[in-house]
Amino acid sequence: MTKAELASYIDHTNLKPDATENHIRQLCQDALNYHFAAVCIHPVYIPVAVSILSQSRTQVCTVVGFPLGSNTTETKVFETEQAISVGATEIDMVLHIGSLKAGRDQYVLEDIRSVVNACHVHQAICKVIIETAMLTDDEKIRACRLVRKAGADFIKTSTGFGPGGATVDDVMLLSREMNGTSVRVKAAGGIRSYDDALRMIKAGADRLGTSSGVKIIEAL
Repeated sequence: MTKAELASYIDHTNLKPDATENHIRQLCQDALNYHFAAVCIHPVYIPVAVSILSQSRTQVCTVVGFPLGSNTTETKVFETEQAISVGATEIDMVLHIGSLKAGRDQYVLEDIRSVVNACHVHQAICKVIIETAMLTDDEKIRACRLVRKAGADFIKTSTGFGPGGATVDDVMLLSREMNGTSVRVKAAGGIRSYDDALRMIKAGADRLGTSSGVKIIEAL
């Protein structure tokens, strides 16, 4: 795999609560230098990222209902529409984990579908974070089916703020459940090395969310 090929998988990420504008500017400069697929940042920094990346192919991704997924659907839709209005082209939303675990599948479906619709009306991509480390395998499979039914573009393993990140087993499970559909898999959380990245890609990941994008590329 070439550096360019590997870079095309990476959402170069800084979602730390203490991230400053200078950190985001450096993140975006890294993305320009290495041609990463996207930068993933908090909504407050979308205009900064757009100002730097608007002439590049790197997308501006932000998070909605982050990191707990417990905002109301109306709030998530508002966040989505506001983010897109200032230049975000990809939205990583967190589903409501408690409702999924309680078996409230219709609520979870409508929560996801509302954000998906808000994205797709503006041709933005919607990725759904299911926080795999908090779910049983049966719950992961139910989440996959709901994400698929809602019409999302990606299912994503983790926020990076939960009890665990992406694992090979989880990526394989998600990839298997989405096989033959248009839904792709984003692995995120704890991907810090080239070996980590390669394992996730081999397991079926189509995107990698990581704050170690430069380190991963430079290992090649």
